[in-house]
Amino acid sequence: MSFGKDLLRKIKEAELAGENAHGLFSPPYRPVFSYDQVLAKNPKFAAVNIVLYLKDNEWYFPLIQRTINEHDRHSGQISLPGGKREESDKGFSETAIRETSEEIGIDRHYVRIIREMSPIYIPPSNFYVYPYISYTKKNPTFTLQQTEVVETIEFPVTSFLNLTEKPEIMALPAAAGNKVPVINFNGYIIWGATAMILSEFSELLKKM
Repeated sequence: MSFGKDLLRKIKEAELAGENAHGLFSPPYRPVFSYDQVLAKNPKFAAVNIVLYLKDNEWYFPLIQRTINEHDRHSGQISLPGGKREESDKGFSETAIRETSEEIGIDRHYVRIIREMSPIYIPPSNFYVYPYISYTKKNPTFTLQQTEVVETIEFPVTSFLNLTEKPEIMALPAAAGNKVPVINFNGYIIWGATAMILSEFSELLKKM
């Protein structure tokens, strides 16, 4: 299956799968909290961004590998560009665009939000994250924020069509040796909240 230029419209109209999709890639030990329970934990708020762009007539989006930082629970992991909301941000969509620009150098003036996805709570770091899907009208030239990002990985959207049919299970040191569902893309191992968000993205693509 290939996606034409109407991909953006179809994404905007498709139904979200929410926790049903998140659960497919949720670590087995992860508790599920209601919105009120999350708020009671006084979480930090953040936003991440699946930013789409056309390259050789195919849709892609970037993931990043984070730098090693002993003070960061998500150090070294592969994730979506994004970060903590700042007081100056007018909303979470602005956080997603700003962080994308800061971390990988995509010109924020060309980024347009398509839609918000289902928010997700990350217990180990006490973050409540708002994922967005956006697109950039200008093919990106990646400039990495070296204090935050080691590498940018370009993923074709078509590679996520069958993502949730049979998740691979691996024991990961970063998960304290527990066996967790992962996305294994050309040797890049994606798990946790990022895999859960991409699971919902995959389910959304299947409905188009």
